[in-house]
Amino acid sequence: MKALLLIDLQNDFLPGGALAVPQGDAVIPLANALQPQFDLVVATQDWHPANHKSFASQHAGKKVFEVTQLHGLDQVLWPDHCVQGTAGAEFSAALAMHQVEAIFRKGTNPEIDSYSGFYDNGHLKSTALAEYLRGRGITEVYLLGLAADFCVYFTALDALQEGFAVYYIEDATRAIDQEGFAKAKADLIAKGGHFVQSQDLLK
Repeated sequence: MKALLLIDLQNDFLPGGALAVPQGDAVIPLANALQPQFDLVVATQDWHPANHKSFASQHAGKKVFEVTQLHGLDQVLWPDHCVQGTAGAEFSAALAMHQVEAIFRKGTNPEIDSYSGFYDNGHLKSTALAEYLRGRGITEVYLLGLAADFCVYFTALDALQEGFAVYYIEDATRAIDQEGFAKAKADLIAKGGHFVQSQDLLK
């Protein structure tokens, strides 16, 4: 059984959003076209309280994209984004949602960031995504969304650690930083992840 994971296809990550990923909107038509190919479709949603410590605005004297320490972990300081209940946190209106069976929210604890759809960055708290997928008989997960070098990468990493076969749909993602994505891709391949293109799945 195969599941498609739609990672953070939210307004703030799209052009015009608070933390826009370059050409992020280009993945939406692929996300829509791919959904009917899968037994199960789920989505992750960045869902931050307004005082989230990953926001540069919460650190006096710090600038956006500076790296600081948060509970012993390196933390990129982001612009305020995907704040609970705001338009920026909503899924793109262009995204087909009728096949999405569950939404897993992450980044809800103000003290720690959550790139992965499975756990926060310190692996302190699970979203129960792994248990949900196993309960549905899923053995293979296919990932697409934003951003390729952060939330998609860390979700793929955790999926591998949870024992799923992982397929990263490369052309249905966009990265914040190409160099960061190249490192992420090499790391996932070394750990047993597979990279595929959407046309391989749409035949």
